[in-house]
Amino acid sequence: MVDLEQIRSSNSKIATALPSGLVAVFAGATSGIGETSLKQFAKNTVRPRIYFIGRSKESGSRIRAELQKLNPEGEYIYKSVDVSLLRSVDNACREIKDTEAAINLLFLSTGTMLSGKDTEEGLNYPVAVAYYARLRFIVNLLPLLRNATDLRRVVTVLAGTKEGTIHTNDFQGRNSSMLSLRGHFSSMMTFALEAVAKNAPNVSFIHVYPGFVKTNFGNDLQGPMFTVLRAVFNALFTVIGPLIATPIDETGERHLFFATSARFPEGGESTAAGISAPQGVAVARGTNGKSASGVYSITNDGETAPPKVGQLLGKLRTDGIAQKVWSDVEEQFVRVTGAASV
Repeated sequence: MVDLEQIRSSNSKIATALPSGLVAVFAGATSGIGETSLKQFAKNTVRPRIYFIGRSKESGSRIRAELQKLNPEGEYIYKSVDVSLLRSVDNACREIKDTEAAINLLFLSTGTMLSGKDTEEGLNYPVAVAYYARLRFIVNLLPLLRNATDLRRVVTVLAGTKEGTIHTNDFQGRNSSMLSLRGHFSSMMTFALEAVAKNAPNVSFIHVYPGFVKTNFGNDLQGPMFTVLRAVFNALFTVIGPLIATPIDETGERHLFFATSARFPEGGESTAAGISAPQGVAVARGTNGKSASGVYSITNDGETAPPKVGQLLGKLRTDGIAQKVWSDVEEQFVRVTGAASV
C-alpha cells in the first residue's frame, strides 16, 4: 500500500523532476474522476498542454476557465466528442495527431449508466463508451505516446484487480448477469492492454480500480424511478459516505501519482519511468506476475492484484482467451471504421 502522504510527496516533485510542456489527453474529463485527475495534472505540471474530451460544451468551457486559474501558464484544448461512436473518436484523434508529434499521458475514464440500446455503429452502448472507445483512443494515439522522450503512460480507470471469468460467447455483455460483468470487463480491459503493450514496450499501461468515489456518474439516467433512487442514495451518502468513500480531490491526487510514479515503469529498458518511487515502495508487479512488466492492474491505494487474480489471468491466457479478447476488438474496429487504427 502507498499511503496518501507518500503520494502527495511524489506529486510535489513533478514540477521539478519532469520537464515542462508535457502533453496529455484526458478522455471523459468533464466530470467525476476524469475531471479531478485532469485538474491535479494541470496544477502540478509546468506549462502543460492538455486536450480534454467530453460531450458537454458547457462543462468544457467551465473546466477550461478553472484550469486557467489553477495554472495560467498551461494550454487547455477542449474537444466535444460523442465517444460512443468510434468514428467520432477517430476524428478527434486525427485532429490531435495533426497538431502533436508526441504525447506523454493518455488518461481514460469514459463511462455511462445508459444501457439497453446499441449505438448506430452496432455496439452495446455502455460497452462502446467504457471499453471500445478507450481502446480506440489507445491504438490511435499509441504512435504519439511512443514518440515521447519523457513520460509515456496510459491510465484507464475501470476495475483493475477485479478481473474475473470472461464470457467468450458474449463479449459485449448483452446477455450476461450484472453480477458477473465487472469481472468480465475487467479481464477484457487488462488483456487488451497487454495486447497493445506488445507493440509498445516503452509505454506503461495502468488499469485502476478507483474504489468508492461519489461522482455524478448515473445522472444521465432519466425517469421518476431514477430520480427517487438518486435522492435516496444522496441521503444515505450524507450519513455513511464519509466512512467509506474516497474524497474526490484525494482521488485526483491518487490518479496523478499513478500517472507519474516510477512505481509503474515501462516494460522495456526505459529512461522515462517517472518520479522515483517513495522510500520503501517497490516497483509494482505486472499483470503477468513479473516485476516492472509494463502493464499493471492496481487498486486505488496502488496495490497490485492478489495472487488468485494472477492465477485466473494465467489460466485464461493458457486457454487462449486473451487472444480471443483482442481479436474481438480488432474485428469490431475494422467492421465499424474499416481499419485497425487511424
